[in-house]
Amino acid sequence: MNKNDYTPSETMAGSELALNILTRQEHSISRKRISDNALKVLYRLHGAGFDAYLVGGGVRDLLLGQTPKDFDIATNATPEEIRGLFRNCRLIGRRFRLAHIMFGRDIIEVATFRGHHQEPNNQVAQQSKEGMLLRDNVYGTVDEDAERRDFTINAMYYNIGTYAIHDYAGGMEDLEDQLIRLLGHPETRYREDPVRMLRAVRFAVKLDFDIEEDTAEPIEHLAHLLQDIPAARLYEESLKMLQTGFGLETYHLMREYNLFQQLFPAIAEQFTEDYSSKTEQMLDLVLDSTDQRIEEGKRINPAFMFAAILWYPLLAQAEKLMASHKMADYDAVMEASNIILDQQVKTIAIPRRHTATIREIWQLQLRLPRRNGKRAFRLMELNKFRAGYDFLDMRAEIEGGETELLAKWWSTFQNAGRNMRQAMANDLDSASPKPNRRKKNYRKKKSSSES
Repeated sequence: MNKNDYTPSETMAGSELALNILTRQEHSISRKRISDNALKVLYRLHGAGFDAYLVGGGVRDLLLGQTPKDFDIATNATPEEIRGLFRNCRLIGRRFRLAHIMFGRDIIEVATFRGHHQEPNNQVAQQSKEGMLLRDNVYGTVDEDAERRDFTINAMYYNIGTYAIHDYAGGMEDLEDQLIRLLGHPETRYREDPVRMLRAVRFAVKLDFDIEEDTAEPIEHLAHLLQDIPAARLYEESLKMLQTGFGLETYHLMREYNLFQQLFPAIAEQFTEDYSSKTEQMLDLVLDSTDQRIEEGKRINPAFMFAAILWYPLLAQAEKLMASHKMADYDAVMEASNIILDQQVKTIAIPRRHTATIREIWQLQLRLPRRNGKRAFRLMELNKFRAGYDFLDMRAEIEGGETELLAKWWSTFQNAGRNMRQAMANDLDSASPKPNRRKKNYRKKKSSSES
């Protein structure tokens, strides 16, 4: 269960949702399509006398005929009671207390039903003065939990006891109409958790749905609220948005709602009305490539994506440094890389292991043109050579000219045999102008025997 599914809303508190119960014969979900580990958790909770429901995206995706990425569970058991039932359980989270049931690498997330935080309760809840939820461990009933879900299509519960679906907010109807609709007053819900704006876009693209008019209307003018979200959380959200197979389309929709600009302010400075800048061309290229790799089951590295989309803002920053500080090209690029990455991690906390790779990819763009002698052979032995070359190849599509010629040279060099590679390196040496060195006469020192 995603932690963002159930932050509270004062507009929802005490409201009555129109519960619609679909019996086993009235829906398409079969237990055969639910993971064995999720069923084990559901049945053990039910057998111990607790309510147990499959919830949220798992129910939604099963109804759409898709295979859910996660099978999340909601129950009236407290986290401590859940831990008492499962030896393979660990409790996580401070803002939201959750139970993770571990089956090797498979994790089933179990959450206790959430209540309304403004009602008297022994648990703790806290909101900022802007309305953003800071902490919330208030437990309640399944009905209250449903009222606090984010979107109608995520407010459906599959009851393991009766095999019925409890639809609290017209989620089935919105599934049929292919609509992303917020529960409650949209502006209030976005202020409570601005990440909901990102989730609305992500679900719309992933499911090929439309965002319902009232749900969409406040997004553009509330987009700035994302600046108050912790950078570590936005890093995780950025990967969900851009590296799950729908990155290109998601980027364009995010940009339409002024969301992408909040996550990548340095990139937004390069935006044009006709999408013609090199930065915009690179965004389309790298995100389309990422989507294709995911579709083909190939590995992806977040560092490569960040290196690509930040490259032209980096060059723009380097040009400023060369003009203002009279710096050499290499020094300016190195200093600009520090500035751009320092700015970016304030918004999206890119882990250090990735920023190190980003720097290596950028440095290779400066080293790949220097191929004479043994340099080309040594470059190919570098750990990040392939990433650096792949990025050079993308740049070639955008820049053409010398960059394209350089990329073609490296493509030929990689695929050539040893003798051919040596001949290519020799050609570079013969074509390079020889340095004009002044001859010096050195007088040999006499040995002690000659003295």
